[in-house]
Amino acid sequence: MLQAAKGFRMRRSKLYRYASDAVDHGRQYAFRDRRVKKRTFRYLWQIRINAAVRSAGMTYSRFIEGLKAAKVALDRKVLSDLAATDAAAFTQLIAIAQEALKAKAVKA
Repeated sequence: MLQAAKGFRMRRSKLYRYASDAVDHGRQYAFRDRRVKKRTFRYLWQIRINAAVRSAGMTYSRFIEGLKAAKVALDRKVLSDLAATDAAAFTQLIAIAQEALKAKAVKA
């Protein structure tokens, strides 16, 4: 336990009782935050995609609906990267989503 508490400050690195508490808490936070990190990144990707799609006159939800209707299998991480780095490719994806939404509306 003291080896795991190496680098902690004061009593937390030298006394077993305090080191044990500190390491236990640290491991709990690490477990929790590994999941929070995934949530936070997904939220960031959604914001980036929404900003790029809004500039083209669409909403995020309609864009995702259009991609699903067109059977485009890109995840939000890739979409956000395209929105940030390759505007031409992202514009083509927006066009694909709009066409799929029109085709979906004609069927209904």
